[in-house]
Order: sequence, then C-alpha cells, then structure tokens
Amino acid sequence: MLRPDVVQTAMTPVQAPDDSRRVSLLLGLLFGLAGMGSSSAAIALPLMASDLDVSVGSAAWSISLYVLMLAVTTAVYGRVSDLVGVRLPLVFGITLMTVGAIAAALAPTFGVLLVARLFQGAGAAAVPTLGVTALSARYDGAVRGLALGRLAGTAAAISCLGPLLGGLVEHSLGWRAVMALPILGVVVIPFLWHALAGGGSGARLDIIGAVLVAVTSGGLVLLVQSPTSGLTIAVVGALMVLLGAPLVALRVRRRPHGFLPLSVIRNGRVVRSALAAASVPASWFALLIGVPAVLVHAGWEPWQVGLLLVPSAVVAMLVPRVTGPLLDRIGGSWSLAIAGVVAALTMLLAALGTQLVAPVPVAIAVALATVSFGLGQPALTALVGDAVHADVRGVALGIATLLFLVGGSVGSAVVAGLGEVIGIPGSLAALAVLPVLGLLALLPDLRRVPLAESPSTR
Repeated sequence: MLRPDVVQTAMTPVQAPDDSRRVSLLLGLLFGLAGMGSSSAAIALPLMASDLDVSVGSAAWSISLYVLMLAVTTAVYGRVSDLVGVRLPLVFGITLMTVGAIAAALAPTFGVLLVARLFQGAGAAAVPTLGVTALSARYDGAVRGLALGRLAGTAAAISCLGPLLGGLVEHSLGWRAVMALPILGVVVIPFLWHALAGGGSGARLDIIGAVLVAVTSGGLVLLVQSPTSGLTIAVVGALMVLLGAPLVALRVRRRPHGFLPLSVIRNGRVVRSALAAASVPASWFALLIGVPAVLVHAGWEPWQVGLLLVPSAVVAMLVPRVTGPLLDRIGGSWSLAIAGVVAALTMLLAALGTQLVAPVPVAIAVALATVSFGLGQPALTALVGDAVHADVRGVALGIATLLFLVGGSVGSAVVAGLGEVIGIPGSLAALAVLPVLGLLALLPDLRRVPLAESPSTR
C-alpha cells in the first residue's frame, strides 16, 4: 500500500532537448516494436494457421490474447513504477516480451503458441505506460510536449511499417521469424539504462488490488472482443466485470492509497481525457484490420498492402514537429479534441476508400489516422500527467493507457464483428461516431479553457 506520507522523488532533473530527442526516439522504438506484436503478426496468420493445422479464425486468437494481456497489465506496470521507478519494470517487461517472442517462434503446437503470446503481451504492456511515464517525469513544458510527440510518431511509424516488414519476413523466412521480430527490443535497453535511473516511493505494492483491477480490466477487454469471439467469451467477460468491479470499489474504499488510488478515479479530468482519447486507437486498430482484409480479398499481396502504409510511416515521423508546439500552444484538451475530429474524418474517408477499393483514399485515411494518433496520445499523456500528483502518476497513466487500448479493441471488434453484417466499409463509417462521443466527454474541459486563452492561464 502506498503511504500518504511517502513522497516520490523525481526521476532526474529536466534534461536538455538533445537528450529528450534521443530518449524519446528510443522509447518510441520500443513502443513500435510492442505494437508490431500485433500489426506484423496479423500478416502471418494464414500461413501460421496452415502450418499448425488450425483455422484462420482460431489463429486470430494469437492476436486477441496478445492484445488482452497488453491491456490488462498496463495499470500494473504503471503502479509498480510509482513504487520502484521505471527502470526495473521496463527491463522486466522487455525481457518477458523477448522470451514470449522466442517461445512463439519455436512453438511446436498452437497451444504452446497461445501461451507464449500471453507472456509476450504481458511483457509488451510495460512499454506504453512506462515510456510515457518516463518522459513525463524526466521533462517538462515544451520539451516534454516535443518528447511525447516523438515517442508517438516513432511508434506509429514502426506500426505502419509492421505489415510490410511482416510480409517481407514471412515471404523470406516464414511466419516463425515474424513472431520473433519483437526481440529487437532487447537491443534498445542498454542505450536507455542511465536515462531511466531513479524514481519510486519505495512503498509496497497492493497485490490484492492489482489482481482485482487486472481481473476486471481483463473482463472488460473480453467483453469488448466478444462479438468476434462468441457467446462463451461474452459470458466470461461479463462475469469478470460484474464480480470484479464491486470488489475493486470495495478495495478502493478500504485502501484509498492502495493499488488504485481514490485520487485517480475521482479525478474527472483523467477519466474524461481517457474516454475521449479512446476513439483515436479505435480508428487506428480498425484500419489495421479492415484495410488488409478488403485489399487482400481484392487480390492484393500482403507485401503490397504493407507498401501502401509506408507513406503513413513518413507522416508519422513528421507529425512530432507539429504536435509539440501545438500541444504547448493550445493545451491538451483542445489538442485531444482536434485528434478526435481527425479520427472521425479518417473513418469516413476509409469507409469510402474500402467501398471503392481505391488505394489513394485508403492511403490518405491511414495517414490521417497516423496524425490523429500522433497528436492524441501525447495530449492524453500531458493531460493525465498534469492532473495528478507525482506519486500516482504511473498508475494514472496506466489506467488511461488501459482505456486507450480498450478503445483499440472496440475498433477491431466493430470491424471484425459488425463488418460481417454490414460490410467493412459500413463498420468503418459507424466508428466515426466514437470521436463525436469523445468530444462530448471533453466539453466540460473545453468550456473551462477557451481556445483563445494562453497556455499560462490553463
């Protein structure tokens, strides 16, 4: 339990912009490699299914379980970082991701592969939360905005290249080599070692609270994915949520400074920002699933689909030049609102492009999704980081990241589930509603801080 009288020490003093560039790019690289665990693996599903003698639908569980563990354990890593700092949990997570990737590449059966993917996802979950936590603690002001933008841009660029890299690796070395791609993360850690030093309150982890939050969040993800997984998964997910949520509430009342601090869940800005930001990954994940499905069905090769996403990778690397200054100029709430509007336009254009099977509007839609992600994710991080005390910043960012990833699950579930009923173009158009709902959630903050106000008055 975190004692109220324990104050977290700062990770390090604010560093120079040159240092922020190196650290943010390296953390973005790790973030992108974690994302490639799903984006590149999706390309390998047909060949993997054939080799392991399962259906493609069953093989998709290797993606679903990865995303499930990625979402469930984000808050755990965030809270652990509050207690011991970022370095140890990040090294543990990258090690676990590496072991899982190697085990998946060598898996003799489909069952072993699924277990390996569970471990891989649990390890990869360290990166989204701890990366933004490290930058939020290490930098401040305009430097932090630029650093968060570089992290998001680099992560998005690598994710965009995931399908192309996965297709090329599968064509040359087979699907097992695709599963092993995330092991490259181990190479990055030595270059970040000194930048991750310090931090942590030294308090003990509320293990019971951590388990209850993990069970409840896992049930939420299963429930969201149930349209593509069947009735059994829906029932299991619903039971986990119905049983876990009251127990989490009871635990928070008894231990207000425990794993899930009362100050975080009662913070309206944290909750509203996380809910509004969830529409950004929803559009991103929807495109990663919907676009390849439509184009491959139309006769495209996987590597050709990946090649179509390359311009988005270039856009992703350019977005941070705009994201940082814009975030510093208009603030996090308005930046998040702009990201939501771009996400809505993205879904409408993607619906048109997939309906016509036209590569140009599809490519533009993916590029817009990259812009939305590159602005929305740093805006969320800045809002949440500024809204809470330093001793609960990690878990607050972890919970926000959890909801962020649940939004991604919603996007993939809508495309895969509703897409079978009304078609993928129709399902993409339906997802344009989510950013509108996000804007409604943000209205209290947008009204409180008019766009014309200077950053110093926010």
